[in-house]
Amino acid sequence: MTPSPRSAGALAGVRILDMATVLAAPMGATLCADHGAEVVKLELPDGSDALRGLQPVQDGVPLWWKVANRGKRGITLDVRQARGRELFLSLLPRFDVLVENFRSGTLDRWGLDIATLHAANPRLVVVRLTGFGQTGPYKARPGYARIFEAMSGFTNLTGEAGGPPLHSNFPVGDAVAGLFCAFSIASEMVRLRGDPNAKGVEVDLAATEALFRLLDCLPVEHERLGQVRRPEGNRASYTAPSNMYRSRDGQFFSLVASSNAIFARLCEALGEPELASDPRFNTNPARVKHLVALDEHLGGWFARHDYAALAERLERAGIPFSKAYTIEDIEQDPHFIARGAIVRLPDPDFGSLPAPCIVPRVVGREMNVPRTGPSVGEHNAEVYGALGVGADELERLRAQGVI
Repeated sequence: MTPSPRSAGALAGVRILDMATVLAAPMGATLCADHGAEVVKLELPDGSDALRGLQPVQDGVPLWWKVANRGKRGITLDVRQARGRELFLSLLPRFDVLVENFRSGTLDRWGLDIATLHAANPRLVVVRLTGFGQTGPYKARPGYARIFEAMSGFTNLTGEAGGPPLHSNFPVGDAVAGLFCAFSIASEMVRLRGDPNAKGVEVDLAATEALFRLLDCLPVEHERLGQVRRPEGNRASYTAPSNMYRSRDGQFFSLVASSNAIFARLCEALGEPELASDPRFNTNPARVKHLVALDEHLGGWFARHDYAALAERLERAGIPFSKAYTIEDIEQDPHFIARGAIVRLPDPDFGSLPAPCIVPRVVGREMNVPRTGPSVGEHNAEVYGALGVGADELERLRAQGVI
């Protein structure tokens, strides 16, 4: 997996062993693979990673697995067995980063505590991504994305006013934690590359804290103003107008005109320029104070016009807006098409599969499109062969359930 000069990303040369399951931590490793890191995905021999069973699955083939673990080689190993543990420790000197997401203390019980890991490779960065971290009273609790979202305060900001909080139909908590995982890896690689004598570290990444980190203003808002932010439907309670509106022909669209200049342009576009100087609406604090009246007025106007006509006016006036896209809209949108926002990942089962492009883009650097995620143990012979494990021993290890 040595990158060619054309495709060498910023993380070229970084070697990551990803033994995490499902989505959050593996996504962090995948993001690094997108930018040139060499990533080996380690699974149990039975291929029981829950992501292989999450929809979408077609004819028993795990589609989400394939796109979520793109760009990785795959091996199997049961580190709970003595020979598996031995093989695992012999692998570590070949890697810069180990990514794991077992409950706190699990690797310790398997004889793979941090001292043992660093004895095998003193420069190893061990990223532990759990729901609640390696310390504290909740450290051993199980967790999923929706639990992180609820506990961080994130979910409580979503939903209709007076109604129940709402989750998104996607594990946002996993995605956010995955981004922090990739950030952690990249940060530590900068440190290690800058100092050949630097030692490895243990990164304690709590998914709940990752989500909470995004909500910058909640603590200061509560302490200084005594406010607890609540769900407001699609309406923002900190700026106005900012809401989801509906056109006469039933199209939902999001619109933000929070600055005074943009709000004035919106009023012009609606043929009501005097609205911008109305003392209820002439500043953002005033608009927030009277946002119900403002939204009722705007919502009524939008409901009397079809979306195509609205979109033309708003576009001409330079108003930030967008209809609520489905994946079909994304696939057909000329901007997404021009940017190549969807790429085709080479795949042995389907020829290729669509997936989001590599983000961010670096001007002047064209990355190769990664292939889809590996099948169970696809690269066992290649990876273990590099350790001197021959075909006969590999067969014995398979028979013993070690790989």
